[in-house]
Amino acid sequence: MKVCIVGAGAIGGHLAGRLAQGGVELSVLARGATLEAIRARGLRVLTADGVLEARPRAASEAAELGPQDAVVVCTKVPAHGAVARAIGPLLGPDTPVAFVANGIPWWYFARHGGPEEGRRVPEADPDGAVWDSVGPDRVVGGVIYSACHAPEPGVIEVTSRGSKLILGEPDGRRSDCAIALASAFKAGGLPCSVSADIRTEIWAKLLNNLSNGPICTLTRRHMQDTFRDAPVRAAALQVVREGMAIAAAYGRPVPGTAEERIDLSAGIPHKPSILQDLEAGRPMEVDALFQVVLRLARERGVPAPMLELLVTMMAQAAEAAGLYASRAG
Repeated sequence: MKVCIVGAGAIGGHLAGRLAQGGVELSVLARGATLEAIRARGLRVLTADGVLEARPRAASEAAELGPQDAVVVCTKVPAHGAVARAIGPLLGPDTPVAFVANGIPWWYFARHGGPEEGRRVPEADPDGAVWDSVGPDRVVGGVIYSACHAPEPGVIEVTSRGSKLILGEPDGRRSDCAIALASAFKAGGLPCSVSADIRTEIWAKLLNNLSNGPICTLTRRHMQDTFRDAPVRAAALQVVREGMAIAAAYGRPVPGTAEERIDLSAGIPHKPSILQDLEAGRPMEVDALFQVVLRLARERGVPAPMLELLVTMMAQAAEAAGLYASRAG
């Protein structure tokens, strides 16, 4: 099975290491220092169970790699448009493209089967480049739970013991391609399942992002330190409750309680990816992770005052750092 990882940062590098262990014919589309490091020294993934070493074929242009059996996009949402325009040479007639990212994805209402079928998500795909270039018929959804970071190009450190990946077709089918891709990840030591309800899985992960992303960005501290103080924990609980109400309003109730979710986050000394982006000076995913949720809440009349306050403050901090431009502006 020929699989290409697009974007070999923290998440993409971790997934690439797992696929290499799983025996696929692996390639990586990368750039800059990451590309140079992988070409020179390969990829090293440091996990609690040992070090994964991989020597994938690495390129900066998709044409160097040719058609693949599957493509896994692991870049942040602001880069998806550029990725979509660049990966055409990787795509054969039936090549699926799995987007492993946080937030409400560009394809959320595609192959939906309801009255909102085909509706676009402008926060995730502002100019329609991903929809038009990749298209909803190829897409496989992906939700990743993995605390990791890249201490240097080509080196990934995984700090969570409970990493897992969930894949799913937007129409709920357990397609052969999704099953084959999940099997490759499992063979590489990463628990991976194919869900018949990937949208609920998206909301479940998004609740974590909503509760820890804005607050940790404002405190500039990891989750364990941030949620140690009772008033902060109370605010995070309120955000989760608001997020659960929004998900339910879209027909995707998320099981469990807000307390269970915050208790899990409070035990992890990990900085959310959006805080890592702020500290590294990278564009921040404010729209696709947070502003879109507030818009969906308004459309269904779901109150979300705590989420709105925290997202607004985080957006101001991101704008002040020059890492985010409000769509309204």
